[in-house]
Amino acid sequence: MPSAELAARGRASDMRGAPLASLPSASQRRRGVQTAARQAYSMAVPVVDRDQKPLMPTTASRARRWIKSGEATPFFRRGIFCIRLNRMPSAEMRQQIVVGIDPGSKKEGFTVKSEAHTFLNINADAVTWVKDAVETRRTMRRARRYRKTPYRADRHNRARGCLPPSTKARWQWKLRIVMQLIKVFPVTDIVVEDIKAKTTGRRRWDSMFSPLEVGKQWFYSELQHFGQVHLKQGWETKELRDALGLKKSKSKMSEVFAAHCVDSWVLANWLVGGHVKPDNERIMCVSPLRFHRRQLHMLQPAHGGVRKPYGGTRSCGLKRGALVEHLKYGVAYIGGTMAGRVSLHSVFDGRRLCRNAKPSEIKMLTYNAWRMRFLPTVNDGISTA
Repeated sequence: MPSAELAARGRASDMRGAPLASLPSASQRRRGVQTAARQAYSMAVPVVDRDQKPLMPTTASRARRWIKSGEATPFFRRGIFCIRLNRMPSAEMRQQIVVGIDPGSKKEGFTVKSEAHTFLNINADAVTWVKDAVETRRTMRRARRYRKTPYRADRHNRARGCLPPSTKARWQWKLRIVMQLIKVFPVTDIVVEDIKAKTTGRRRWDSMFSPLEVGKQWFYSELQHFGQVHLKQGWETKELRDALGLKKSKSKMSEVFAAHCVDSWVLANWLVGGHVKPDNERIMCVSPLRFHRRQLHMLQPAHGGVRKPYGGTRSCGLKRGALVEHLKYGVAYIGGTMAGRVSLHSVFDGRRLCRNAKPSEIKMLTYNAWRMRFLPTVNDGISTA
C-alpha cells in the first residue's frame, strides 16, 4: 500500500477525480486519493534513479515492495505516478522504448510502448487559441494609433522568427509533452505520422512554404535531440491499422482509445513490435491551461470610461495554474484574482469552484501548466465518479 508520503503527494498531483456536483467531504477526498492510487498501481510504474535519470519501468507489485521497504520514494511527475530508487540500480538489459505520435488540429495521441508492454496512452487537447489572440492584439494595437493616447511606433517588417505564433505554439506543445515523457521513460525512438498540408495545387510554393510544413520540420529537428525519429505517412498508418484489424473512431473529439491513441499505438507497435492488438487501452487526457498574459488594460472601458488592468501570471502572490489545497474545496488550481481574493478551478474539467477564496486558507502544493486525468477502461472496475 502507498505510504503517507504517497497519499500526501497524491492529493497534490492527482488530476483524475470526477467533476464535483457538490462540495466533497473529507471522506470523499480520501476515497478519491485511494482511487488514484489504485489507478496508478494498475499500470507499469516509471522508475528514475537518484540523479533523476529514467530507468526501465517496473511492475506495480515490485513498486509496492520497494516503497514499503524504503528502497524507493513515490512521487508524481505531471500526473504520472513514478518512483525514485534510493539505491544503486542493478545492471539490466534495457529494452527499446518508443513514443508514437499522432498529430491533430484539435486533439492528438501519444503512446509509450516497448515490445512487452504499452506503458502510457495520452489523448491531448491541442493549443488552438493563439491565432485569435494575436489577431485581437493586432486589432487593439492599430485602434490605439487613431486615438489621442500613447502608443509604440509602428515597426515595419520586424523579425518574428521562422514560425508564426499560432504554428509555433502548436508544435511547442507537442514538444513539451515529449520532453515530459523522456524524463520518466528511457525513450530510444520516436515515430511520428507525417501530416500534410491541404493545398490547392495551383502554385508550387503553396505546398512548400505553408506554416504546417515549416512547423513540422522544426518539430522533427527538435526531436532529433531525444532519439531517432521515424516518419510514417497517413496512408501507411491506415494500412498498419487495417492489418491488425483495428478501427478508428469517426468522433475525433471523443476521449476514447479509438479516437487518436489507436494510431499512435499502431505507429509505436510498427517499430518495436510485440503485439497484434493493444494490451493497454487506458488513456490519460491532457489539457493545456490558458494564461492571459499581462495587458495594459481590458479591451472595453468599464463604467465611467476607466479601463482596468487585465491579465498576469500571479494572483495575490500565487502562481496561476498552480495546484493548491483549500480547506473547503480540496485540491484545485489557481485562477484569477479580484479584491484580494482568488478563484479556484477544478482539476478535472477546469470549471470554476469559487471566486472568493482567501489566500490564507490556501496551501501551495506544486506548480502546474496543464490538467491531467486518467480514464479507466470498461474492464477495470474502477469508476471516476
